[in-house]
Amino acid sequence: MLRRLRICPNAYYNYRKADYYAQKTAVQEKIARHNGVDGYRSMTVYLKREGYAYITTAIHKYMNTEMGLHSMVCPKKPRTKPGKPHKIFENRLEQDFHEDKPNQKWCTDFTYLFLKNGEVRYNCTIIDLHGHSVSASITDQHITSGLAIHRLKKVLDSQHLSKGGLILHSDQGSQYTSKAFIEFCGSAHVTQSMSKAGHP
Repeated sequence: MLRRLRICPNAYYNYRKADYYAQKTAVQEKIARHNGVDGYRSMTVYLKREGYAYITTAIHKYMNTEMGLHSMVCPKKPRTKPGKPHKIFENRLEQDFHEDKPNQKWCTDFTYLFLKNGEVRYNCTIIDLHGHSVSASITDQHITSGLAIHRLKKVLDSQHLSKGGLILHSDQGSQYTSKAFIEFCGSAHVTQSMSKAGHP
């Protein structure tokens, strides 16, 4: 075909090489703009929107094979079986997350921490709504009511609060609706408050 079109083979392959480097440059620039999060399929779609007609296999070759770039996959939360709640408390805050005085309203929740080696840690944090400062935080390998009790007891011992003046708001997680946690809050004169399931 090159002979029929009277095109020099060197000129044709130089053109192909220039297009190859242009494609790689476009992929590198796009990846840099997206902070390296996207994989080759998403990258192909983004490049097509900008007028680059590259096939998926070419983008895969540039990213994975030649540039050693792979998408960042966010690990899924480990599945947990919901336990039967011992008791559900009413929402005493009603979305009012403002407080003028310290140690009147606290919020607590668990956060999943995904480590590079694939393991998961669970962080239990308590926040004082006065100034939204972190009053206490603890991390463990297991998400249990014992971890929540340990963290709450620790911060209560350090604060020396007056009895009956503190509201502790949480979700309806099994750690906070367990009998052990409810009994501890009762013995510590802490008033529990809970949001509806699926709400903050």
